[in-house]
Amino acid sequence: MAKGGRRYPLVVYTRMIDIWRPAVFAIGLGLLGLSWALYSWGFEQWRWLTTASIGGLNIFAGLLLLIARKGAYVQPFSDHLKLATPFLRLNISYKRFFRASSANFGALFPPQSVSKWRAEIIQPLSKMTALVIELNGHPMSRSSLRLFLSPLFFKDKTPHFVIVVDDWMRFSSELESMRTGTGPVNSQQKRNSSILSRLPGNKK
Repeated sequence: MAKGGRRYPLVVYTRMIDIWRPAVFAIGLGLLGLSWALYSWGFEQWRWLTTASIGGLNIFAGLLLLIARKGAYVQPFSDHLKLATPFLRLNISYKRFFRASSANFGALFPPQSVSKWRAEIIQPLSKMTALVIELNGHPMSRSSLRLFLSPLFFKDKTPHFVIVVDDWMRFSSELESMRTGTGPVNSQQKRNSSILSRLPGNKK
C-alpha cells in the first residue's frame, strides 16, 4: 500500500459547511420548539409529531455535516494524490500531472463574477493562495466530476483542479516530496522551492 502523507482539509468545503451547519441546526431547534408548542396547545398528535420529526431530521443533518467537514481533504501519497469530499474519493495519479502554479483565489474567482451564494463563500477566502494543478486529463469525465465537486474546483474547461488549503506551501512541498520520492524537505526548501519549479514543463 502506498505511504500516505498529511491530510490537508479542503478550505472551500469547510467554509461551505460552516455556513450551512448553523442554519440547519437553527431550523431543527426551531421546529422542535414549535412541535412542543403545538403539543402544549392541544393540537392533533400528527401535527406536532410531524413537526418534531422534521426538526429531528434537521438536527441529524447538522451532525452529518459536522462529520462531513472532516471528510473533505487532500492527501499526498507516494504514487498519487487523494482528493476526498463527502461524496467522492478520487485518486489522481502523478502520471497525469502536467504542471502546477500558485494563484490568488480571489483572482481566479472574482466575487462580482459569480452568484451571490458563491460570493459569500469566496469573499473570506479571496486573499488565500490556491494551488492550480494542471493535468493531461481528468481521472474521470468532467460531467461526473461536476456532480460531486464544487464549481470552485474549476477555473475553466481545461483539465485541472483548484486546491485551497490553509498551509499551501507545506502542502506543495509535501506533494512534491511524495511525487519525486525525494523524502522530507527542510524549512528553507519549503520557502524557496515550490511544485511549480519542479513539474515537467516548467524547467528552464
